[in-house]
Amino acid sequence: MKILVATNNAHKIQEICQTVATLLPFDDISFVQPLDLGIDISPDEKYATFEENAYVKALEFYNAASMPVIADDSGLEIEVLDGAPGVNSARFADAHNDEANTRKVLQLLEKEDNRTAQFRTVICYYDGVKASYFNGICRGRIIAEERGSNGFGYDPIFVADGYDVTFAEMSSAEKNAVSHRYRALVEFCSGMKKMGLK
Repeated sequence: MKILVATNNAHKIQEICQTVATLLPFDDISFVQPLDLGIDISPDEKYATFEENAYVKALEFYNAASMPVIADDSGLEIEVLDGAPGVNSARFADAHNDEANTRKVLQLLEKEDNRTAQFRTVICYYDGVKASYFNGICRGRIIAEERGSNGFGYDPIFVADGYDVTFAEMSSAEKNAVSHRYRALVEFCSGMKKMGLK
């Protein structure tokens, strides 16, 4: 069975493929990248919830490829900012500019003592008939300055509960074992097993 990963983000594709390979150690499922099929689309993530944005991406990529799709929407939710940047995480200061988005968060929290935050992922699996959703949350805090050069997005300023290093200071394997996307993928793989897709 082949599943299209509905994203143009190479980091996400790598993380999803590596994680699922450890959770579903068999050869009956393989992931396909949009570029492998000549697909180059960017769905408008204009909705107010992670679920809606994930579904829209899954639907548009399914329509383009006519094959099962896994799509996700993820974001950073900061308590003192009432959950912002949330669904706007990738374009908080500037669309898909990680450095500008990170700087804006650090500026907004500069005088704040409460730096509690969480990363959240919602995965939508769509097979052309039914959409199924899987959730993952990683709680932690925002530090005062960037540390580390791995990862992407807000990884250099996020420290997960129980850790002293940022996501960007972790190896891919270390991050994949605790991240919000990992936890959503655990739910996804459990759901796939229950559906008999293995």
